[in-house]
Amino acid sequence: MYNYKCLNPISQTGLSLFDDNYTPVEDITEADAVLVRSASMHDLETGDKLLAVARAGAGVNNIPTDLYAKEGIVVFNTPGANANGVKELVIAGMLMASRDLIGGNRWVAENKDDPQITKSMEKAKKSFAGNEISEKKLGVIGLGAIGVLVANAGVDLGMTVTGFDPYLPIKSAWNMNPAVKQAKNADEIYETCDFISIHVPLLDSTRNMIGSDAMNRMKNSAVIMNFARNGLVDEDALVSALDEKKIGAYVTDFPTPKVAGRTGVIAFPHLGASTDESEENCARMAVSQLRAFLEEGNIINSVDYPNMDMGPVSGSGRLLALTANDPEIAAKITDILSGHSIHPVQMGQKSRGDYACVIIDTDSLPDDSTLAAVKELAGILGLRFIR
Repeated sequence: MYNYKCLNPISQTGLSLFDDNYTPVEDITEADAVLVRSASMHDLETGDKLLAVARAGAGVNNIPTDLYAKEGIVVFNTPGANANGVKELVIAGMLMASRDLIGGNRWVAENKDDPQITKSMEKAKKSFAGNEISEKKLGVIGLGAIGVLVANAGVDLGMTVTGFDPYLPIKSAWNMNPAVKQAKNADEIYETCDFISIHVPLLDSTRNMIGSDAMNRMKNSAVIMNFARNGLVDEDALVSALDEKKIGAYVTDFPTPKVAGRTGVIAFPHLGASTDESEENCARMAVSQLRAFLEEGNIINSVDYPNMDMGPVSGSGRLLALTANDPEIAAKITDILSGHSIHPVQMGQKSRGDYACVIIDTDSLPDDSTLAAVKELAGILGLRFIR
């Protein structure tokens, strides 16, 4: 039996995938697993039972992943589950930046009581004229699950699309429209594209990546679109570029006091994944990943430990060890098991940065003293035996 805690409302479509072995709890210290969307976990006291956290979404800035990794808590996210919802909002934002749809809509609301509105609008509409996006140049920086959909959509809309991703995922490469050109560096996109859409994670290496140098390379009419993360665009440089008309517009899903309401900024209240379909997809993926981990020890879409899927448990059961990265740790564990006449049926070891995972299916059941001996090994951060 497992207990789970939802820190935010989670789609019932996903929660319905839990069977009778799962019980929702109010007290997080009683939870084996946590499901979260936007709630911050940095200051939460989770207790000693917590084994896993699943973020129903892609970003994990609200989760203390470094701390949890040291405590042997696996953190999952759901990359790609909300990709289509974000892609559609990017396209909507691009259209709004090309044609003053917001201004036109506002004019209609302001003139709703005009009995001559049909006649008046023929004179007014020239103030809201814009440009078509067909045959314009779209640059996509970051070609993960969302970026590749945006790039493909640009091609379908008749745009010339250039993408840049030095770590292009194999899945994205397979799914990408062959018409998408590959840039050698981001500068190529800055210097040539009419629309620039960013789809990278927020890391130390990407913070403020779109700064004054990048903006100075852009066309004066360029539109920067940020539907990835706040912090990727240097807002001080952005405000200066807008004031000096060095760029055309900024479209973002992350309004801040510095940019909200400014001329040249089209901002949405973080609506990228705010569709019923995205929320359901994220919830289903998050619950499926938690069940695979809790019931079988398999790690799928973790952000702090290596992904490792050994399929269903075979033999008498499965030993799952979450460890510091030690190439010899699997051998040390099997030595202890062998000393207690327990032998592997199948096993695997993977590492990621400072951490590793060892999965061993055994031919017999270890007793408490055997598990205690394994747990005493240096570098063991989390240990479970799954039957």
